[in-house]
Amino acid sequence: MNARTEPDLTVRKVVTVDAPRAVAFDVFTARMASWWPMASHHIGQSECADVVVEPRVGGRWLERGVDGVECPWGEVLAWQPPERVLLAWRLNAQWRFDPAFLNEIEIRFVEVDAATTRVELEHRGLEAFGAQAAQMRDVLGSANGWGGMLDHYAVVAAR
Repeated sequence: MNARTEPDLTVRKVVTVDAPRAVAFDVFTARMASWWPMASHHIGQSECADVVVEPRVGGRWLERGVDGVECPWGEVLAWQPPERVLLAWRLNAQWRFDPAFLNEIEIRFVEVDAATTRVELEHRGLEAFGAQAAQMRDVLGSANGWGGMLDHYAVVAAR
């Protein structure tokens, strides 16, 4: 009997931040615009002015354009500061918001010591992309995706 193994479609990234856990959590969630590449990673028609994560379960995750127009990306599924946040990603393979589409992004903030935090990101449920799942895993896991963004986040959080 041949056992077929499905490819792992989960994107996992880990970065060490030279900041206490509460600061690392705050920079990731409350100050996302300070590290998110808004010039290139936005879905609105206008230039992106802010990225917002509302700090509660059910809170919105969105971008706000310079014209004031809000474009949703998803919502907060779990809010456990300073150790964990779980976000719903509702952008399909065409980078459009789809309320019926769902991936999850779990971010854990693990205290290494009082001044250092290990940030563990897992973007899962990519099977929802269907035939484009492997391609989207590669894009999301690339240096232009979570890999590069987390590296930049670590620099910003250490300031």
